[in-house]
Amino acid sequence: MTAAAQEPVEAAQEPVTAAAQEPVEAARVPVGAAQEPERRSMGTEAGSTRAEAVTAATAAPAAPAAATPPATTATAPVTGDGSGPGKSVRPARVPKYYRLKRHLLDMTETLPPGTPVPPERTLAAEFDTSRTTVRQALQELVVEGRLERIQGKGTFVAKPKVSQALQLTSYTEDMKAQGLEPTSQLLDIGYITADDTLAGLLDITAGGRVLRIERLRLASGEPMAIETTHLSAKRFPALRRSLVKYTSLYTALAEVYDVHLAEAEETIETSLATPREAGLLGTDVGLPMLMLSRHSLDGTGQPVEWVRSVYRGDRYKFVARLKRPQD
Repeated sequence: MTAAAQEPVEAAQEPVTAAAQEPVEAARVPVGAAQEPERRSMGTEAGSTRAEAVTAATAAPAAPAAATPPATTATAPVTGDGSGPGKSVRPARVPKYYRLKRHLLDMTETLPPGTPVPPERTLAAEFDTSRTTVRQALQELVVEGRLERIQGKGTFVAKPKVSQALQLTSYTEDMKAQGLEPTSQLLDIGYITADDTLAGLLDITAGGRVLRIERLRLASGEPMAIETTHLSAKRFPALRRSLVKYTSLYTALAEVYDVHLAEAEETIETSLATPREAGLLGTDVGLPMLMLSRHSLDGTGQPVEWVRSVYRGDRYKFVARLKRPQD
């Protein structure tokens, strides 16, 4: 900084009194903020700029600035648990593949099952997007059971999902109620040793014999589920031979052992198809599945069976009718 540049600064500082210093200090706040980018520059020009700013501030004290309310974002009232609309809501960016997915979903809802979907290349050109984006949209619709992909043929509008009410009925009864032809394929039958968990479910001692029956369930020829049933071999002796005569397990229990199911506890979870399950059900490995566990009791409260079933998530849905409890 040159001597010439310093003189105005010194001259301007002389008339400043203690009374005038207060607005000067207030005025220096924006000046200091404005100097931040200038501190990167070097030389006399930067020094002159700072001197001029100080001179202007001391010569004419600035009037107090009007109070400016701080900028705020409109928010809804905060709820007590913090989960309500207390935070500002910012619209989420909708991915391009999702917009395409919604368009395809709207389109398929008006088409009959079995209608072919245009190839990826055609959809990519029509919607001006990449085939990767189209493939992602189609894959999600396949996983959700809206579309069906057949190897070597293409992608088609899927059939409606098979619906099953959550009630104590057999698979055969459920399928016939919907006009479908139920069939089963026996995958495995034999005796296993009960561990502590299974023994508790069947009310037998740990290490006791358990009859394990694994079946592939089909509806009008289409694989739907893999069902694995466990029963006490002590309570139901010779049940394995009885199943040769009676195709329905529940019919065999009623006719041979006079045991009727009265109640059950059923749990529904999700899982991903293993390679074996995918091969039996004709799906992709990793497809979302519905996993049901049913613990059935007879009229006296004695355990009858424990069943673990895996249903195709893209072809099956469960429906429950709920009622409010009586006071």
